[in-house]
Amino acid sequence: MVDTQDTASRARTRQAIIDAAIAVLGKNLSAPLGEVATAADVGRTTLHRYYPERSDLIEAVKAESVLRLRRATERAHLTEGTGAEALRRLCEEYFDLGDVLSLVFGDPQCLEDVDWGDQGTAEYRFEDMVERGHRDGSIDPELPASWLETVLWSQLYAAWSYVAEHGESRHRVLRMMVRTLTGAAAPRP
Repeated sequence: MVDTQDTASRARTRQAIIDAAIAVLGKNLSAPLGEVATAADVGRTTLHRYYPERSDLIEAVKAESVLRLRRATERAHLTEGTGAEALRRLCEEYFDLGDVLSLVFGDPQCLEDVDWGDQGTAEYRFEDMVERGHRDGSIDPELPASWLETVLWSQLYAAWSYVAEHGESRHRVLRMMVRTLTGAAAPRP
């Protein structure tokens, strides 16, 4: 018989380790696993019980990062409203993934070989959203999806760097970033 309390405890410990790894490795990809264990409030032995090798932990972090990006993309409801409204929602959802973004910005290849599964990639839905914005007149048709995707990621990077360097509130920086991105994507008169 499986002890559900023990299983739940193990799941919480596993999640604490992954969350700590995302936070610690997002700041320093070469941080020792002892720092991850300390941030997770577990012993190094416990960390190694769950993830015997650094590569095992990195794979778990990648899987969690993909999961969080997928959930953020789903919460943005890219198929609803105008293309520009969907772009704004996606910008807001991705901004809330601060630690994951720090990790991705620190090592862009960390999600390079990810299998996005049957849902397709966020980029594919991004392209659909931008094309809809071109058709509905809310996004400048001179701006291709690949360009706007690059602008989105660069604005996310700039926003998180600005928060770190200037100590500005996340709420204010998010507002500035959304204004910058949606203004840049708006059709010209």
